[in-house]
Amino acid sequence: MTIQPGQTYRSLKLSDKGWRIRIVDVGATSARAVEAANGRALLNRIMLHSLHATATTRDGKPRRTGYVLEGP
Repeated sequence: MTIQPGQTYRSLKLSDKGWRIRIVDVGATSARAVEAANGRALLNRIMLHSLHATATTRDGKPRRTGYVLEGP
């Protein structure tokens, strides 16, 4: 999966209640993101290994942490 600026991700953590982020810049190991709803910058960078193409693992189990790509 290629992570690119402009992609929107939804949090998989239940307590986040579907919180969404938009990728602004991608580095070698992390990405800079903003809140998708209002464009407010986040304080921390998001590690690339936390961004997933699907909401399930290779074994078919639901992911409980990280972010899943929204849309095509």
